[in-house]
Amino acid sequence: MRISTSLSGLTAAFAATISTSAAFAQDGLEIIGQPSPGELGFQPAATELARDIQGLDHFLLYIITVISVFVAGLMLYVFVRHNKRSNPTPATFTHNSPLEVAWTIVPIVVLVVIGAFSLPVLFKQLEIPEADVTVKITGYQWYWGYEYPDHEFQFDSYMIGADEGFVYNDAVEQQLAEAGYTKDQWLLATDTAMVVPTGKNVVIQVTAADVIHAWTIPAFGVKQDAVPGRLAELWFNVDEGKEGIYFGQCSELCGQAHTYMPITVKAVTQEEYEAWLETAKEEYAGAPADLQVASAD
Repeated sequence: MRISTSLSGLTAAFAATISTSAAFAQDGLEIIGQPSPGELGFQPAATELARDIQGLDHFLLYIITVISVFVAGLMLYVFVRHNKRSNPTPATFTHNSPLEVAWTIVPIVVLVVIGAFSLPVLFKQLEIPEADVTVKITGYQWYWGYEYPDHEFQFDSYMIGADEGFVYNDAVEQQLAEAGYTKDQWLLATDTAMVVPTGKNVVIQVTAADVIHAWTIPAFGVKQDAVPGRLAELWFNVDEGKEGIYFGQCSELCGQAHTYMPITVKAVTQEEYEAWLETAKEEYAGAPADLQVASAD
């Protein structure tokens, strides 16, 4: 279905963002964080936050499995042992104090254990560390705006194919190929990616300009609603050695083109990041690098 609303403006803006910097740091980067059809489980964790979340999920799965097996076994025992044929004369007791105490205390203990493992993970996400890199992200219908306030430049990021009305065709296939992607990255890849260094604390400030959006990268273990009039924060630190391309999606229903609002993040080494910064400053009219001027002595 073609989306006609504001398509002409979207096309112009999309075309304006196509540049050499869109593919910078693309060569040699492995696509790590992307969904796979028919697969189960999480994407490979690229941050400590993601590993903590996945570990907590697995831990809770063990607890849920034990409880489910125990309850199913208990129900099966009751069905067999206390049906009318096996037990024609029903018991007449109404209370069992030890049993009632047990089924009160045991769930409390289970909840305390879950809380003891869950709260540290939650607090780690919410306690924002000192930033090595700060990026402000604004959600729009239906694209993302990225601003690097420390370097005074910003750019917009559109899904590859947005200028074709979100319809896959030969032109979109060519755009994907020129950007270094394949058909498998259709609906995932953007014309311009957010670039961050590995091994550094990246603090993201998230807001929206129109309706509620949500910025999320599953492999990083981060997700934050972008609410108009509010500035929320999240953070992550991509593991060194995990340089690659990571995809995400807007995760809050935000209108008719919600599906076409992907996120692309390129995690690169510090050296590659600094080189990208120089290119991006020039490309997007950012703050020039400091010049060391020799004295006239």
